Amino acid sequence: MTQTPTAHTPAQGQARAQFTVPAQHPMVTVLGSGDSLLRVIEKAFPATDIHVRGNEISAVGDAHEVALVQRLFDEMMLVLRTGQPMTEDAVERSIAMLRASENGEGPEETPAEVLTQNILSSRGRTIRPKTLNQKRYVDAIDKHTVVFGIGPAGTGKTYLAMAKAVQALQSKQVNRIILTRPAVEAGERLGFLPGTLYEKIDPYLRPLYDALHDMLDPDSIPRLMAAGTIEVAPLAYMRGRAQPVFTNVLTPDGWRPIGDLQVGDLVIGSNGEPTPVLGVYPQGEKDIYRVAAQDGSWTLCCGEHLWTVRTAADKRRNKPWRVLETQEMIGNLRAAHARRYELPLLTAPVCFPEREVPMDPYALGLLLGDGCLTGSTTPSFATEDAELAEALETALPGVAVRHKGGPDYILNRIKSPGDVVTLENPVTRVLRELDLLRTRSHTKFVPDDYLYNSAEVRLAVLQGLLDSDGGPVTQGGRTCRIQYVTTSILLRDDVISLVQSLGGVAYTRRRAAEGRKPGFANGQDVAYRRDAHVIDIRLPEGIEPFRLTRKRDKYLAAGGGGRPMRFIDSIEPAGREEAVCIQVAAEDSLYVTQDYLLTHNTLNDAFIILDEAQNTSPEQMKMFLTRLGFDSKIVITGDVTQVDLPDGTKSGLRQVQDILEGVEDVHFSRLSSHDVVRHKLVGRIVDAYEKFDNKHGTQNGTHKGQGRGRSGHKGK
Repeated sequence: MTQTPTAHTPAQGQARAQFTVPAQHPMVTVLGSGDSLLRVIEKAFPATDIHVRGNEISAVGDAHEVALVQRLFDEMMLVLRTGQPMTEDAVERSIAMLRASENGEGPEETPAEVLTQNILSSRGRTIRPKTLNQKRYVDAIDKHTVVFGIGPAGTGKTYLAMAKAVQALQSKQVNRIILTRPAVEAGERLGFLPGTLYEKIDPYLRPLYDALHDMLDPDSIPRLMAAGTIEVAPLAYMRGRAQPVFTNVLTPDGWRPIGDLQVGDLVIGSNGEPTPVLGVYPQGEKDIYRVAAQDGSWTLCCGEHLWTVRTAADKRRNKPWRVLETQEMIGNLRAAHARRYELPLLTAPVCFPEREVPMDPYALGLLLGDGCLTGSTTPSFATEDAELAEALETALPGVAVRHKGGPDYILNRIKSPGDVVTLENPVTRVLRELDLLRTRSHTKFVPDDYLYNSAEVRLAVLQGLLDSDGGPVTQGGRTCRIQYVTTSILLRDDVISLVQSLGGVAYTRRRAAEGRKPGFANGQDVAYRRDAHVIDIRLPEGIEPFRLTRKRDKYLAAGGGGRPMRFIDSIEPAGREEAVCIQVAAEDSLYVTQDYLLTHNTLNDAFIILDEAQNTSPEQMKMFLTRLGFDSKIVITGDVTQVDLPDGTKSGLRQVQDILEGVEDVHFSRLSSHDVVRHKLVGRIVDAYEKFDNKHGTQNGTHKGQGRGRSGHKGK
């Protein structure tokens, strides 16, 4: 739109501008229903005559005011072109932004840039900032890791932060949303209320739930909360034992990150049985240590994390296991060059739910060990032990294991009378179903349906692997250990997992192919093409590793495999991480974490919002801020004029402004009554209270510097 001179010359000192509204935009979208938008403009520019004829709008008046009117209509048309309607409120805010800009107080952003910034579209409506300060607040959330949104009620602080959180989750910038607010306000005590803790604090969290329902499909919210993707919880700071939120914990369904666990979920205890989670307590960011055992297993935890251990002296004197903090053991891991602290092992194999499997687990183990599964030929098996070939045929119905010559056997389908077409080999069909068809020695693996099945199924797979590719190793003066060799990294890890899930330990080392003396087969040297992974295994008493007679007899003759043991080998710093503590119902408080380590107990990639932050104490605010994990973002919202803490308690939100103002990557966004997007009366009420406080020297209803009690200092 451009200013157009006309034949009618304005009075001296006045200017005239004329605007043509494009035909594709009905005049009602520009002027409003019943000319409601035009009346807002006329009220804002009382000295300017604005006339409308057809799709032409003209303005005559002071040159400065006419220029503002012209800019206003230009901005309105930019907004309308995006398909977004103009409202009376939007017009008023646009005029305020243009006047501020003219006075040199204004922003670089134009009204159209503010009003057309979409954050989130959900259920037919779009969430966007409505004021300049709101846009700057939203932009600050994009640019900074920690953002404080401070301002009166109704300015959209929490709502916009939650919209940004949902946007970040949907765009996979974060994996979790954590929404929290102080649960106890006005000094109230909730102990007298009926129900569980969560039922008691639910009313305090209800506004957060309501906002979530505005932004997400209501049917998806319970699912996201059950999975731990969205957590709405009271603000609770419980110091103590913790592991990084991404640390794996064993459940009846397999491994899950500890940060995803919820109260009532089941984890695996030291007896291999499921035990419920009684509590989940986020701990914030903590110094993390890598605790490693001598068998190569390791996990991460904080310095206060608890471990059940015993020393050689404890064992000799028949003393009970002791519980020590991680930091208590640092620098004290050796006794006369021997490892000092022994860790407990599973007292029984892990009890996973039984799953149906398409092939006998022992047969699968044999084929993973010495079977040819490439799919280019009929499946075959190589062994010098006819006993294994017979066992394989017994375990595979409909299949004949035919001796081809030397160690080679072919697995043929048994044809039924009347077969007129070529049917798929049953073994090939099952291998395809298990994604094992076309695997080679270096790519084989144990399918999950076998890896996380009953102890009987897991042991049968392990026995097949050890009967074909493993064996007992005896040394003078020592108990027998079991050794298994594979060129597959996946199979190496799966064998270790099978052993550990049965209560054993496994040590692995790599035997490089390069420089290794060639093997000998069919009368000639055969070079090794791939590195071999050697696994030394010890299983607990009562777990029989072999079915093959010659191997089993040798193992038993040596007195079995001895007692598997684990000792802490090292504790090293591993940075700082967002951590969480869980409490389990097991009597010994132990649960299975990464690498089947047993550990004791009672936030990365997350968007965390602390609402009503004016009602946190300084200590709570510090604890909350130090919870920040990697790739996470924190938004803290509150109104410092509405502190509702017990007498004598300072507001953490008020204090933190003096502490963190100017700290890199921390931003304070301050909103005012001009940013209130509720009923207009709310803004006038906020202004009235501010005027009263300024006149009477009060703050939050009390005299500045005084509390409501005799000696309290309310809200400082």
